[in-house]
Amino acid sequence: MTQFINKKEDIVAEAIDGLVAASGGRLARLDGFPHIRVVVRADWDRSKVALVSGGGAGHEPAHAGFVGPGMLTAAVCGDVFASPSVDAVLAGILAVTGRAGCLLIVKNYTGDRLNFGLAAERARAFGLNVRVVIVDDDVALPDLPQARGVAGTLFVHKIAGALADSGADLATVTAAAEQVIAGIHSIGMSLDTCTVPGAPKEDRIPAGKAELGLGIHGEAGVEQVDYVDARGAVAMVAEKLSPFMRPGVPHTVLINNLGGASVLEMQVLLYELARSPIADRIGHVIGPAAMMTSLDMRGFSVSVYPADGTHLAALEAPCGPAAWPGISRLTPVEVVNLPDGLKPIKPLPSAHAPTRAFLTRCCEILIGAEALLNQLDAKAGDGDTGSTLAGAARSLLSVMDDLPLADHTQLCRAIGLELSQTMGGSSGVLLAIFFAAAGDAASSGLSLTEALKAGLQRMQEIGGAQLGDRTMVDALHPALASLAEGGLPAAARAAREGANATAQMVRAKAGRSTYINAEQLRGHADPGAEAVAILFERLQG
Repeated sequence: MTQFINKKEDIVAEAIDGLVAASGGRLARLDGFPHIRVVVRADWDRSKVALVSGGGAGHEPAHAGFVGPGMLTAAVCGDVFASPSVDAVLAGILAVTGRAGCLLIVKNYTGDRLNFGLAAERARAFGLNVRVVIVDDDVALPDLPQARGVAGTLFVHKIAGALADSGADLATVTAAAEQVIAGIHSIGMSLDTCTVPGAPKEDRIPAGKAELGLGIHGEAGVEQVDYVDARGAVAMVAEKLSPFMRPGVPHTVLINNLGGASVLEMQVLLYELARSPIADRIGHVIGPAAMMTSLDMRGFSVSVYPADGTHLAALEAPCGPAAWPGISRLTPVEVVNLPDGLKPIKPLPSAHAPTRAFLTRCCEILIGAEALLNQLDAKAGDGDTGSTLAGAARSLLSVMDDLPLADHTQLCRAIGLELSQTMGGSSGVLLAIFFAAAGDAASSGLSLTEALKAGLQRMQEIGGAQLGDRTMVDALHPALASLAEGGLPAAARAAREGANATAQMVRAKAGRSTYINAEQLRGHADPGAEAVAILFERLQG
């Protein structure tokens, strides 16, 4: 997989310099690059307890992204997924530790425990007051003697950081960190593995599967499970976490992007979490955001902690690092009424069996063509034409009982109104205009065919597409022109010829294809025109 890197040997050093350069002077790094890679607060005066954490790179923004007021004082960075050296950790401790002492926050991995632990011993030999806490929040392997430290570590960074920033002594900060560690529990799930720079991607998760209980270094999950949808994924995660969440106690949930999930997906996961079996035990939420990632892993993790009193206040306290997404109460979705004049006035429904059968058949054809049209659109767009049309068709089917089927004038208007509300993108607007204008034309006494032609003319006037511009007009215009005299067979032939002609048009003058070069367009019909051709052809069968 191609990545935006230079040399894999330089990736961590260059990333750190990029972070520091964009910090506005708030961060600095120690000399000793590239063997000692430590990011520190540039404003640190050693008067308070210092917090030092770190580990392998690849978890960004952790750990260096959380260096700043109210969180970490320094972060020690190793190579990708590799613990930093003892010397690097010691350098970080010596750079920030004063009379108030230092707390090392270490995730429970052998390399981190050994290197941070030995560095702490050497720092104590210098006369420094250094304590160590080990985070072991992963519940994927309940019988494991030493659970892994994963995204729940962020609770420790934030709560201990807020207390240290307020002037608490080392004993108080350490006790709070240990209390948090005892109460945090996490588990992750992913649809794909991560891509380690300079190494071939491991392809171990087959289609239709997800890994539950995987670590943050690309380790295999505890089990591969069937993946159906976000609801099922969250249900499995909630089932694992539920035994660790006390009934009746509000918990703070941290929902973490492991690196490769889109913002849209993460918001859907939060939506499902808010209606999951553990929703009644969730009081506050942190994220969703990328906080403790595994490079580009397409997954998420959920961490829970029953924060209250001082610890909830510490989570809510302002802090400097921009990577911290903040904490919010989880509240019901508030729905506000539409402004006056926008609430649609729907016509009275009426029954007409032939019209219902015809409209149902049209919807079924578009739903059946969803995958084919998406595949075609992917060659010249974003691959959603089939889904957009199928979604509109499903919406029409769902409101069939509410439509004025016996009155074609009102029916066209009602279809236009429904499409304007349920069909996204420019195609939804244009088809809404088409049917609304057709309804207006029918009300003046025109036949349905002539009314549809008038609707097309209005759609062209507003949308700007003409014949030869490589849009659905290239199939719809000839189809409607042939419909009156030759019926469906003639309309279908005309639509097919028009759609096929778009495959030879290497320059689009309207629609999304205007942004695509000739080589990508050549030989591929416009998906909108193809949808029109498919509709007319299959209506004959």
